[in-house]
Amino acid sequence: MKDRKKQRLPGFNYSTDGAYFVTICVQNMQYCFGNVENETMALNQTGKIVDHQWNWIFEQYAYVHRDEFVVMPNHVHGILHIAENGLATRTGGRNLDVGNGRDRSLQAQKIKTISELIGAFKTTSSKMIHLAGQTDFKWQKSYYDRVLRNERELHLTREYIVNNPKAWELDKNNPDINGNNLFL
Repeated sequence: MKDRKKQRLPGFNYSTDGAYFVTICVQNMQYCFGNVENETMALNQTGKIVDHQWNWIFEQYAYVHRDEFVVMPNHVHGILHIAENGLATRTGGRNLDVGNGRDRSLQAQKIKTISELIGAFKTTSSKMIHLAGQTDFKWQKSYYDRVLRNERELHLTREYIVNNPKAWELDKNNPDINGNNLFL
């Protein structure tokens, strides 16, 4: 079996406050979540499940806050903020609290690492997709991450995510072409 390259930043604590960019791909880069039409992502049922389960993370874990996110035909890109005190950091001063009527401040939670959060997302989304009848669906074993270290990186990553459907014809994750993704 081929050794997998370790993608994580050596010695970094992935449960500390900060902004994290993640890309999670479908096994074998299969198109599962819909299609890009007129530079906009049109989600199918499976894509809608993935979108719903991404939002579930922020309902489940009070210290995790959502930023930009996009579901593509065979992968997702998203920015997660971990803020142990409940207020997102590196967001230009915005409080990204997703208040849903529950007082989550009273719930003591162990701060999960990005890897544990992505694992929870993959597990719950896979289960929901399988229950919807797509029993052969699988995520790729690992995922890509980047610790966003300053406002410039955060801004550029937000732009990349928002513009990802428009750039699908050049995306390295688009197996229909020999694209060159200049961002990653």
